[in-house]
Amino acid sequence: MTQNFGKIRLLIVEDNVSLAENLYEFFNEAQYLPDFASDGLTALHLLATNHYDVIVLDVMLPGINGFEISQRVRRDLRCNTPIILITAKDHIDDKTQGFNAGVDDYLVKPFDLKELSLRVQALARRSAVSTDPLLHFKEISFDPDTYTVFVQQKAVGTLTGYSAKIFDILLRAYPRPVSHEQLVEQVWDGRATEHHTVRTHVYALRKQLTEYTQQPLVKTLHGRGYILHMAE
Repeated sequence: MTQNFGKIRLLIVEDNVSLAENLYEFFNEAQYLPDFASDGLTALHLLATNHYDVIVLDVMLPGINGFEISQRVRRDLRCNTPIILITAKDHIDDKTQGFNAGVDDYLVKPFDLKELSLRVQALARRSAVSTDPLLHFKEISFDPDTYTVFVQQKAVGTLTGYSAKIFDILLRAYPRPVSHEQLVEQVWDGRATEHHTVRTHVYALRKQLTEYTQQPLVKTLHGRGYILHMAE
């Protein structure tokens, strides 16, 4: 499911300034929400802390190349977001290495930006269709459309308002924590929001989840934010 009211959340990893600027101008429109990284470490950090619908990834990057980034996205982050690899390398061995690293598509430079956008849209649609509509944590499931909470596939209650939004974000981020700043950005659209306000709504979510699941589920990590947690 694509978040942000149908917009495609796109991470573009490209160190060529001229190409990055062209991509930003092209994708900076109503249909897309683009983020950019110019190196592998920045890309991995963004992927560890944000949800994206599609990743556009250059091969030749400073530090960590695109093949290794793809492997780490799949292996270490356990992230299944579709990846389009863009590169001047057009040999079959290079393509084989890319697909073996976990990429979903391969586009050789130079390419038409319209073709790239069509591939991005196709991967976003395919991902949305193939994805389980429910979000899962252990034996807890959540329907982001109806805000229904399930325990072992049995409906136990419905979240409302900010509680539903916060739980959605925590589920999509798991096993990574979500910071105060990320909640403000995604729940309150970046508007100035006091820590007390965020804590109050997280407390309300904990209370509802405890009522429905007999587990508070949301753990505070001091200085880092919040993460889903279930007592053994």
